[in-house]
Amino acid sequence: MTVQQTVGSDPYFPANGDPRFRVHRYELALDYRPGPNRLSGTARLNAIAGRGALAEFQLNLADFRIGRIRVDGKAPHYTHRGGKLRVRPAKPIRAGAAFTVEVHWAGNPKPVNSPWGGIGWEELEDGALVASQPVGAPSWFPCNDRPADKASYQISVTTPSAYVVVAGGRLLTRTTKASTTTWVYEQAAPTSSYLVGLSIGKYQTVLLGDPGLGGVPQTGHLPADLLAEFSRDFARQPAMMELFEELFGPYPFGEYAVVVTEEELDVPVEAQGLSLFGANHVDGARGSERLIAHELAHQWFGNSVSIADWRHIWLNEGFAKYAEWLWSERSGGRTTQQLAAVAHRKLSGRPQDLVLGDPGRKLMFDDRLYERGGLTLHAVRCATGDTAFFRMLRGWAALHRGGAVGTAAFVAHVARYAAEPLDDLFGAWLHTAKLPPLPVLTAPLPARPSYPPTNADSV
Repeated sequence: MTVQQTVGSDPYFPANGDPRFRVHRYELALDYRPGPNRLSGTARLNAIAGRGALAEFQLNLADFRIGRIRVDGKAPHYTHRGGKLRVRPAKPIRAGAAFTVEVHWAGNPKPVNSPWGGIGWEELEDGALVASQPVGAPSWFPCNDRPADKASYQISVTTPSAYVVVAGGRLLTRTTKASTTTWVYEQAAPTSSYLVGLSIGKYQTVLLGDPGLGGVPQTGHLPADLLAEFSRDFARQPAMMELFEELFGPYPFGEYAVVVTEEELDVPVEAQGLSLFGANHVDGARGSERLIAHELAHQWFGNSVSIADWRHIWLNEGFAKYAEWLWSERSGGRTTQQLAAVAHRKLSGRPQDLVLGDPGRKLMFDDRLYERGGLTLHAVRCATGDTAFFRMLRGWAALHRGGAVGTAAFVAHVARYAAEPLDDLFGAWLHTAKLPPLPVLTAPLPARPSYPPTNADSV
């Protein structure tokens, strides 16, 4: 596992995260009452100081009431303002030393403000969900909120027994006492704070396919009245899993869950081992199948292999976009070349002011970043050929599993698989705003048993 920590603050979100230490485990014990939208919690963070002694450090936490804080069992001095919990231990923590932080907090969780509106904990009509990309995690727990600071998580949630709690990871226990049930999940794989997913609702749980021996268990959690539509829309997710394991390498986590809320969401949202969809993404006609593929692909690219900071977001979204195109071709829909041509035409008519390798905070979720990211990978594939390209993708996912990387690491990785230098290709696609010519692939994706085209993606 390779982790490339950024030096200093994230350039797009300098107020989030503290690079002077890292957390390797969070243990969260939460109690949530949906009616009054009341959350109380205890967090235990196991952390390690960096190269310098820590006379003080900071966590990110939204506007909750702090009940108690302990650092290695002792009360520190602290202040809590503007989403920052600044902690000064009773005595400085030595460079490289392990330490624990315990925080008790309570209040009414709500999304945190961002340039894209409120993100994070969202109270639903009957339940709640968390969609934290990129800086919403502090809306519900204290964290070192930077994508490169990856940790394991144990999450315990107590809520009224009528509700189902879904989190990324393996369900360890579900214990009912009187009118409440406590759900305990374990996510052992290193996880960025924004990728800690949680959903609380009145869901029916279904299995997606039969994973068989050694397969990936896949579950769906959804309102019972959407079961018929869901069963059709998500029927081919196991086939997507099979294709992506073939092309990208083994699925990086122990299980995969999807949640469909009763309410509409602008876009689906990935979390570690979990994806969240709105009721508007379920129509019984497979109209959102490309999004199902997109979110599944993020488990390899974005979740397992994470970004060192938000400048490199194309490594998340470009890879997931290209996975949509690969699925379309393999399932009998439009080919990657056809979809690349569609994306290129679309970008040709848009402003040429996005630099993919460092788009700036304002453009990091621009549609053009997704499309141009997919085209960049298509250009690499055209230049290297299929054999080298897919060996390169599998090697990338394996080498950096559980880690955090940047664009320069990807460029260096590709160079090991390319027959000739690709400096000009990467210079044009990653570091120049002007759109390069459409790359042309001469050979289609090697054929395997195909699936009928979707309503949305048929030619």
